[in-house]
Amino acid sequence: MSYATRNDKDFSLEHKTKKKKSFVFSIFSSLLLLAAVIGAVVAVAMIFFLKDITNTLPSYQDMLDHQPSLATTIYDRNGKVVTQLFQENRTWVKLDAISPWMVKAILAAEDDSFYDHSGIRPVAIVRAIIVDIFHMGAKQGASTITQQLARNLFLSNEKTIIRKAKEAVLALRLERIYTKDQLLEMYLNTIYMGHGAYGVEAAAKTYFAKAPKNLTIDESAILAGLVAAPEKYSPFRSGKSSQTRKAYVMRRMLDLDWISKDDYDSYLNKNPALAKRTARTNSISLEGAPYFVSYILFKQLLPNYGTDKIYRGGLKVHTTLDIDLQKKAEEIVSKMPHEGALIALDPNTGEILAMVGGRDFDKSKFNRATQAYRQPGSSFKPIVYATALEQGYRGVDHILDAPLLFPNGWSPSNYTSNKYDGEITLLTALAKSINTSAVRLAQIDGVGRIADLARRIGITTPYLPDDLSVALGTASVTPLEMSIAYSTFANNGYKVEPYAVKEILSQRGESLEQNGPKLTSAISPTTAVSIRSMLEQVTGWGTGARAKIPNYETFGKTGTTNDWTDAWFVGGVPGLVVVVYIGNDNHKPLGGRSTGAVAALPVWKEFVSYAVSKMNLPSSFSIPGDAEVEAVRVCKTTGFIAAEGCPATTLLMAQGRAPTSICPWHGGSLSAARADDNAPQLLLAPIDDEATSNKYAMKLAGEDLTQPQDNSGQTDSAPIPQKKAPEKEPVKLPSSSADPYKKDPSQQTDMEAKYQELLRKYNIIE
Repeated sequence: MSYATRNDKDFSLEHKTKKKKSFVFSIFSSLLLLAAVIGAVVAVAMIFFLKDITNTLPSYQDMLDHQPSLATTIYDRNGKVVTQLFQENRTWVKLDAISPWMVKAILAAEDDSFYDHSGIRPVAIVRAIIVDIFHMGAKQGASTITQQLARNLFLSNEKTIIRKAKEAVLALRLERIYTKDQLLEMYLNTIYMGHGAYGVEAAAKTYFAKAPKNLTIDESAILAGLVAAPEKYSPFRSGKSSQTRKAYVMRRMLDLDWISKDDYDSYLNKNPALAKRTARTNSISLEGAPYFVSYILFKQLLPNYGTDKIYRGGLKVHTTLDIDLQKKAEEIVSKMPHEGALIALDPNTGEILAMVGGRDFDKSKFNRATQAYRQPGSSFKPIVYATALEQGYRGVDHILDAPLLFPNGWSPSNYTSNKYDGEITLLTALAKSINTSAVRLAQIDGVGRIADLARRIGITTPYLPDDLSVALGTASVTPLEMSIAYSTFANNGYKVEPYAVKEILSQRGESLEQNGPKLTSAISPTTAVSIRSMLEQVTGWGTGARAKIPNYETFGKTGTTNDWTDAWFVGGVPGLVVVVYIGNDNHKPLGGRSTGAVAALPVWKEFVSYAVSKMNLPSSFSIPGDAEVEAVRVCKTTGFIAAEGCPATTLLMAQGRAPTSICPWHGGSLSAARADDNAPQLLLAPIDDEATSNKYAMKLAGEDLTQPQDNSGQTDSAPIPQKKAPEKEPVKLPSSSADPYKKDPSQQTDMEAKYQELLRKYNIIE
């Protein structure tokens, strides 16, 4: 009984119901337990996941220390922008220097609740995650401005959920250490806005050629619209797409009540004028003063600061350049029929005011102003004459212009090879650029003394010949060297050290480097003033007469090499020394008897005429008291004090060294001339023999003094004594068949290769 009853009871409906409830409860309990376990596992996993993400992210201190990539700006001497060097074209600008319309436009387009949230929008993030999961990948945006900033500063642009998690964490951190205004300023300075422009400053300049503070409503809307897709909405690429995006941004601004309906209607269909696009596509394509900028870049900036600092550090480099003079120089040189260079220096400080190394930097990086070693021709002669002045000779002294023939067959001649003027003053010999006289004077000076003076005044070339051909300018020098040498004549005797960078400031405005004039006494003020006065005769009535700048004291010298291969004009006015060099890189003749006076002088004259109109320069050179010189009106022919009928000029000479008697050739007393202790004297070089001096020496008035003479009565009647100079050193002669360009020390192809090597060395990709 009990068994049957027990079975019935066990399987009664009531009993069965109780059994079923226990089973469901057990399943439910198990599910809850499983969910709890899974939740715990997920929670632990999330903790470790977030911890792992957090550990790989920048710390608070890292974020505070972060420096964005900023363009280094090169300024000229007056604060004008010359160019920028960058990996990312970005210049930092303060928030209060940005148009309020730009601020409103960017908020309307990207994050209108920016000032209300804490860095992220949770609802938007959840919605984005759901969409991403549904699409099996990252499809939804939902990034706040702070999140975008975090991504721009510290993360890549890959679209993954992990990156979004990192972005959110960083955004929360950024919000804790910066104010909203600081974050917005950082954002506006870091966003990419197309065509190489990073940040609103670069974008405003790139698209509208204006400062960001001057952006209008429609311009601001166009720029704000670029952030979503810079290339797609670029007004340079598609005016239609840009207009569509602009309309969207303006509608958002209107809906937010940030612009009026009138403003909306007024600007909606306007098409603001776009800036002229430049061809620049990368950081090494130098727009302004390319030869000058490459000069300071590879000589000073990169060696001293490195690529990262220069191209990412946001430095402010204040240079000595005058951008107006530079542009004029580039314009003039670009029009020259041959290659060449122009360099302008302040002779009192050594500041480089302009530097052009060729007609087109894009075609040739070879900087002929600093790298081209070329023969200066007669423009080197002032160094020979300055050496003579140091030895106590004077511009009024005489020397022979007569044929030369040295034992080894070397026979230097004049430009007009069949014409010789006989006995002439040193003053005339330099003004007329007489070759035979220069060689004789070099033999009197001694080649060693000439080289010594050249080195003292800034000629550093290793290609300085140690023979008499140096008198004719057979050294190989750069235009920069010649500008330094002539600066010594302009500044009363000091060698200047040329410099191009005045000061370098860090991104924060700290001074990293300062440079100023460095002058070294090289020759006496008396020598400097005297040789400059002789060079003023060159531009007054000599070979450089067409170079005279009206209302300014002007000095200079022409230079021409054999076969008219190179043409020079070197000289200046008070406060300015300019060198112009013209010559083909393959050393082919310029053609057409292109002397320095024909080819280089007009270029020099055009540039200097422009420079004096722009610069506040004195009209006359200063003469220091210790120069101890006096102005003397002398006869150009004889060197005596000028009489009424003399071809006269004013010359500065050492005090107490000038003749005191009136020119006996043009009305003065012969006996007074003979008794004059300071009478000019004829300097005979060691090469000169008695027959030569008798044939070419001057004779008394009444005879043709400029033609060769015989020696009848010369010794008894001449008021000018002869002085045979002893040979101060063994005469060194050049080979009569030497080819000066057989070993060119500065081949253009070599320099181009070196330029590419420098780009690789400093990891600058062109």
